[in-house]
Amino acid sequence: MLETVWGAECGLLLELVQTADLQALMLPAQHTKKKKKKKKRELAIQKIEDLQEPVAHTEGSESALSPPEEGISVDPLASDMARLALPVLLVLCFSLLHFSCSRPSRTRKAVLPRQSGAAEEDDVMSQLERLWQEVNSLKEMQALQTVCLRGIKAHRKCYLTIEEPKHYHEANEDCIAQGGTLATPRDMMENNDLRDYAKRSAPGSKDFWIGVADIVKEGQYVDVNSLPVSYFNWDRSKKQPTGTKRESCVALSVAAQGKWYDEVCRSLKKYICEYIIP
Repeated sequence: MLETVWGAECGLLLELVQTADLQALMLPAQHTKKKKKKKKRELAIQKIEDLQEPVAHTEGSESALSPPEEGISVDPLASDMARLALPVLLVLCFSLLHFSCSRPSRTRKAVLPRQSGAAEEDDVMSQLERLWQEVNSLKEMQALQTVCLRGIKAHRKCYLTIEEPKHYHEANEDCIAQGGTLATPRDMMENNDLRDYAKRSAPGSKDFWIGVADIVKEGQYVDVNSLPVSYFNWDRSKKQPTGTKRESCVALSVAAQGKWYDEVCRSLKKYICEYIIP
């Protein structure tokens, strides 16, 4: 039975194809499309009629809202959402701006440790420098105590005679290396104390270098620090100073009771060093 029905339908389809009656097949589809188009047209007309209705006016209001343009739909919910979204957006923008300003940059984070590290390094270096100065001061005090024990202490100075003969410049350099200078009497009392100490410390010695010379300018005597000398004890009996350019360095003569005379700087003599007591 089913085979018979199936065969009949197949034969009908074959006949329709052979006769090229395609409209019989397309009628149901065309009918469905027409119904859909008609329904869409009715819905569009209904929306236009709804939009063309006048908007109700509120009593006591000064002006009424204009009706929306034809073909444009206004969604009240969307309008309310837009009005609410604007302040929220502004708040978010200000929050992001404040966060970006208050947040330190990576560069600043990288620079701060370097600056702090450099400050700590400078602090350590300054501490080391202070320690080094204190160590040097202790060394100088120790050397000064040793000198004072070996020599004499007078006029807030320590004096020490050196019995190894040297020329003037070598003698001064040796005194400086020990923390002092060639002794320079500033008045008669200091000069007499140096004379007496030289007699006791080096018996038989005739003269010693002291820190007075006119090497830079003839006749202008200065001490080892290039400061002018105001006290002199020249041996006038021998017409000292002789004033020759070769004799530019001064020696103290023990044999002449502490009198001074100028001498050639390359001469070898004993000498007296002085050290200031702080």
